[in-house]
Amino acid sequence: MAQWTSAMGSTQLARLLASQQARPTGTGARRPPAYRALADGIRLLVLEGRVPVAARLPAERELAVALAVSRTTVAAAYEALRAEGFLESRRGAGSWTAVPAGNPLPARGLEPLPPEALGSMIDLGCAALPAPEPWLTRSVQGALEALPPYAHTHGDYPAGLPALREMLAERYTARGIPTMPEQIMVTTGAMGAIDAICHLFAGRGERIAVESPSYANILQLMREAGARLVPVAMAEGLQGWDMDRWRQVLRDAAPRLAYVVADFHNPTGALAGEDQRRQLVEAARSAGTVLVVDETMSELGLDPDLDMPRPVCGFDPAGSTVITVGSASKAFWAGMRIGWVRAAPDVIRSLVAARAYADLGTPVLEQLAVNWLLNTDGWQAAVDMRREQARENRDALVAAVRRELPEWEFEVPRGGLTLWVRTGGLSGSRLAEVGERVGVRVPSGPRFGVDGAFEGYVRLPFTVGGAVAEEAAVRLAAAARLVETGAGTGAEIAHPFVA
Repeated sequence: MAQWTSAMGSTQLARLLASQQARPTGTGARRPPAYRALADGIRLLVLEGRVPVAARLPAERELAVALAVSRTTVAAAYEALRAEGFLESRRGAGSWTAVPAGNPLPARGLEPLPPEALGSMIDLGCAALPAPEPWLTRSVQGALEALPPYAHTHGDYPAGLPALREMLAERYTARGIPTMPEQIMVTTGAMGAIDAICHLFAGRGERIAVESPSYANILQLMREAGARLVPVAMAEGLQGWDMDRWRQVLRDAAPRLAYVVADFHNPTGALAGEDQRRQLVEAARSAGTVLVVDETMSELGLDPDLDMPRPVCGFDPAGSTVITVGSASKAFWAGMRIGWVRAAPDVIRSLVAARAYADLGTPVLEQLAVNWLLNTDGWQAAVDMRREQARENRDALVAAVRRELPEWEFEVPRGGLTLWVRTGGLSGSRLAEVGERVGVRVPSGPRFGVDGAFEGYVRLPFTVGGAVAEEAAVRLAAAARLVETGAGTGAEIAHPFVA
């Protein structure tokens, strides 16, 4: 059986290789042989995640024609990549991308910083803001007032409190997506929702297509569930999805599920356009793939003039293809562990039935708190507060990083909570390691990829502002200098990019 999970066409690969020529290169360097330049170019694309790991590459003859080089050049480049561990081949199955077996890959998600480290460490690891007061306190007070009738029951509501399900259904209807309470299940956060969906639809060994990069904790959840992740590279910058790649992966890999973040994607901040949303729903429907859409960032548009596209589920009126996941954690507070699923009624019934063997239900008091917020002006007031804080933090962080690290590259997203930064050729993993030594915690790019991609990136969330953002950038610059010189590691730090 072949080890590849997606395929890369010769024209597509040639276009990606050509895009590298616009990047700056060192002056005075000797030009490498053609095969070496080609091998380095493909290796760089793999490390940046622009060509997924386990993607089948074109046959030597096809790529030679597309690049207008000799077949010998392509054969030598493939052989060099095999020798370095970036390519595997099998007679009759072709060649597919890989990462060297000796490179340890980060497998864990993004754990919160321990409380004892909060005083000395600037934490850029967790993309979450403090609670928006006084609305947290008021919502809990409102929940306590509404609690007595529920205290006389058993307290187990596997589908969620009827009042909250009705309110969430009304909110979808107000967005132009007619929804009944029977299409809603309340969960313990978005993670609980996606975990339940994966267990229902994708058994061990099933393929799940994911954006590349994608949210680290969800990738780890799927790995631990035994899924085979099929990465689909995002379009460059903030352009959203590369629909040619999505159609190809859905057609060739036929994944059971696909997980996407259409609204202010984590980590890139990209916002998928309406046409992209429509095309992805159509492609998923044609492939028989269930599309799981994470809307946890959907209310965090930061620019006042931004017009939001229709929700992805708006392009699936029958509800046969799209399952939507929402949460209070990003728009309100991460400590409010309330999430929800919107899906066809039969899917909700199946999820609820399976819940008897999982967590039985979501805490009643927290559901009542969210219901109080949604029934008053509390939710909108809290979201407005959250947007203002995130906008100020974003602008402060962007200015500080541009000042202290002008060689780092990024595009400023119009919403969400994260900045996806190319680190000028430095190892993101080394930056994360050295950063903790100089007092700044930052997650490296490979945490957001599949099998070692995005080594040259870090994710910076909009969780600090003002003087703290400036100090964070100063510490990141200090870490970058240590990584660049190899100091403080006990050994010379190898740069992953030499092309």
